Amino acid sequence: MEVNLLKQKSEQLRLNLINLIYSGRTGHTGGDLSVLNVLTVLYNRILNVDAAHPKMPERDRFVLSKGHCAEALYCVLCDKGFISHDELDQYGKDFAHLGGHPDVTIPGVEINTGALGHGLAAGVGMALAAKMKNKQYKTYVVMGDGEQAEGSIYEAAMAANKYHLDNLVAIIDRNGLQISGSTEDVMPLESIRERWTAFGWDVKQMNGDNIDAIVSTLESIDFENGKPHLIISKTTKGLGVSFMENVAKWHHGVPNEEQYKQALEELRVKS
Repeated sequence: MEVNLLKQKSEQLRLNLINLIYSGRTGHTGGDLSVLNVLTVLYNRILNVDAAHPKMPERDRFVLSKGHCAEALYCVLCDKGFISHDELDQYGKDFAHLGGHPDVTIPGVEINTGALGHGLAAGVGMALAAKMKNKQYKTYVVMGDGEQAEGSIYEAAMAANKYHLDNLVAIIDRNGLQISGSTEDVMPLESIRERWTAFGWDVKQMNGDNIDAIVSTLESIDFENGKPHLIISKTTKGLGVSFMENVAKWHHGVPNEEQYKQALEELRVKS
């Protein structure tokens, strides 16, 4: 998909996302909005996936390690045809298939996620399996910055370096906020770039709010350099809705009617 169309797509998905969270009365709104541009580019330009054949052996693997931002993923999966619109509309209702975290009963979901810190280890396993079986698929893992305090991430980072998993791309949604406040107050993370470089990873930084930057960065990855890839995606929590941007309380929260109408008005102006 061309960049201009990706931009239009991301704005439409942002509207869909706010509608989903408001109607479902649940959601991690801030992180959903910060990661949505990256998911839009991945699924519409980068990933080799097919909703008609969700388990095709040669598909690229995608793991949403920050599984609490399932609403953003659901909107993208629905747009791509993995999930029906009727199923999406049931989100938040009694006995709905779609839950607060992705699970493998949902087409297009590779692994249950939501226990933060586990997604990268699973992605390392998928990437290592491809190397062992001489398969060409790539594995992409999106993590939150809050989960960078989990030790299992760094065990996985060491393993990825040991096995030279240049078919693995990890992306940190670096919006600077987690449920209890600033990441640097809760558990300082900087310098992320120096830390992951020391682990032997090929590290890039991009503006994750900007579609052009996302496309350029993802398409510049060298999958033959013998190193796993880490992208620090600098984003804005609550991107696109003025009263949500960079406000920690919107890590999890549902807009009331007045806030919902304001959010829609702001997003429609941009779409």
